Parts: sequence; C-alpha cells; structure tokens
Amino acid sequence: MVYSSLVVQLSTVVILLLALVLAFFITREYSVKRARPLLFWSVGLWMFAAGVAIEVLFAFNIYYGWLADLYVAVVALLVQFLAVGSMQLVKSPMARKAYYLFCVATTAFLLYSVVAFPAAYILNSVGVAVKPTSTMATVASLLMTLPAAGILVAVALLTYIKTRNPKMLSIIAGVVVVSFAGTLYIVSFPALLYYSEFIGILLLWIGFFDMRMLRPTGR
Repeated sequence: MVYSSLVVQLSTVVILLLALVLAFFITREYSVKRARPLLFWSVGLWMFAAGVAIEVLFAFNIYYGWLADLYVAVVALLVQFLAVGSMQLVKSPMARKAYYLFCVATTAFLLYSVVAFPAAYILNSVGVAVKPTSTMATVASLLMTLPAAGILVAVALLTYIKTRNPKMLSIIAGVVVVSFAGTLYIVSFPALLYYSEFIGILLLWIGFFDMRMLRPTGR
C-alpha cells in the first residue's frame, strides 16, 4: 500500500513537470509567432498542468471539497481550450462561431453544476479522489470533453492528410489518451488515470515540441 502511494506521488510529480515544461515552450513559441492556435493550445496545456497539480495534492492526501469541484472544471476546460486552438485552423467563420457559442453554453452549464451540486469525493488508499456524487457535473464535463476531443482528432487528421506530418498522428493519439484519462476520472474509474496521463503527455510532447523551440527568442 505504501509502495502504491509512492508510485502515485512520483507519477503525478513527473507528469506535472512534463506538462509545465511543454506548456512553457508552447507559450514561448506563441510569444514569438503570435499564432492564435498556439495561444489556446498553451492555455489548454497550462490547465492540464493545473489539473495534475491538483492530483499531486490528492496524492499527498491534501484534500478539500472545492479542489474536487475545481478539478472537474479544469479537466473539461483543458480539452475545450485545446479544441478552440484547433478550431483556429478551420477556415469556416460560421463553424468557429458555432463552436464558440457551444463552449460558452457548456462552460456555463458546467460552472452551474459544480456550484449547485458540489462533488463529494473521497480519497482512496493511494490518494486518488473517487466516487463523485454529482451526476450533473459528470454530464456537463462529458458534454465539453467528448465534442472537444472529436474536434481535435478531426482537425489533426485533416492536417495530416494535407501535410503528411507524422506529428499530427502523435497529437491525435495524445489528445485521445488525455481525454480518455480525464473521462475515466470524471466517471469514477481512476485506476488507469496516471498511466493514461503519462502516455498522453509524452505523445503531446512528440506532437507539439520542436527542437527549434529551444532557440533563443531574440534570434
């Protein structure tokens, strides 16, 4: 049991560090290129890091009810921000506006759900928060994450077909795995959470990271 707790603690810290470094490089790249997709992708990755930071607190048995509610919101919003970034690559203004309206509506629904129906998580023996009681928050989260994951996969797939860039396949796989991890947590199947997040962040690293990001910004 102690071994399991140590594995969870180590896993969350490693995933957090990987997420923070990738978010930093994507944000740095946005500061150079000022490309809107990079802006939203960086926000999504920072939110991913924020979600993992909450998991770190849970892993070390630091738990408050409001943290559980915040986690539910962050898990859903991070995938949505990544999807908004990919929507910047869609040429149809109508499609973009329609998704923006959908994001506003589902975010409002999610915020209402976590405020009106607070999650009642408990920590299991290895520091994983389980057993959410708010079905409303679960539904709201899934309404946000599933369409967002679909958009991310569709846009990355279309980009791959046009460019044959293998990084797009890594992004597709990473998004699917990360979304799957968040969904597992939301619907109370947290056992595979850390494995999925670790694999997902590695795939996102392969897809998003470019060695040119290491160059000095002044050049």
